[in-house]
Amino acid sequence: MKLEVRQLTFGYRTVPVLKDVCIDAGPMVTAVIGPNAAGKSTLLKCLSGILKPEGSILLDGKDLKEYKSDELLQAVSYLPQDSASNAALTVFEAVLLGRLNSLGWTVTDEDLSLTLDALEKLGIEGLAKRPLNELSGGQKQMVSIAQSIIRKPGVLLMDEPTNSLDLQHQLELFDVIRTITEDNNMTTVVALHDLNLAARYADNIILLNCGKIEAMGSPGSVITEDMIRTVYGVNARVTIDNEGIPQIIPINSTRYCGPGK
Repeated sequence: MKLEVRQLTFGYRTVPVLKDVCIDAGPMVTAVIGPNAAGKSTLLKCLSGILKPEGSILLDGKDLKEYKSDELLQAVSYLPQDSASNAALTVFEAVLLGRLNSLGWTVTDEDLSLTLDALEKLGIEGLAKRPLNELSGGQKQMVSIAQSIIRKPGVLLMDEPTNSLDLQHQLELFDVIRTITEDNNMTTVVALHDLNLAARYADNIILLNCGKIEAMGSPGSVITEDMIRTVYGVNARVTIDNEGIPQIIPINSTRYCGPGK
């Protein structure tokens, strides 16, 4: 599903947050990076239909405003930063509810099969019978991600999905996200703080700063030493590995002058 954003502008009361944002994203993984308060979470909420910005958001040429609620639920799946639940449900039941818009009066074999498939893709099938309120923060995050991917939306929006996950599960999660994106011809947009994860797994990078897009393109064209110094206030070394992927090694904050200086 193709995602097009034209002159998107949004503010909270009198405070502008996003200013004339324009995006063209096809079926690929797009990472939105930028410092704190750049507008990353607000952008994803606008794309999901939660917030009502000025401008236009088109999904395969159809304006988001024209979607009925059930159509939007099927087309777009949104995972916010704080999505973990303590509901009195098992993990299997919680993931099954991710198909809420498709469920009828009875649960079909397809519903059950897709739920198990989502759990297996994320390696959490062993948690299927566990109550949500007994899980760790990282386990709850994986359950929330399974809920997001189970109905195979046209657009998948994820806000810092690696929160609470250890390094192994971060890498495994992004392997799954890339596979699902490619297999289902989805447009996946992920807000990330980790520049190395963004560089390794994203096909396209959007650099958001102070509510505006400062750069957009391949990881190698956006993630540079000069950009990190200018936007993040960090001196870093950026090298390119054998696969053409930038590797970022932070050195120090540009505000730090050393002991006694």
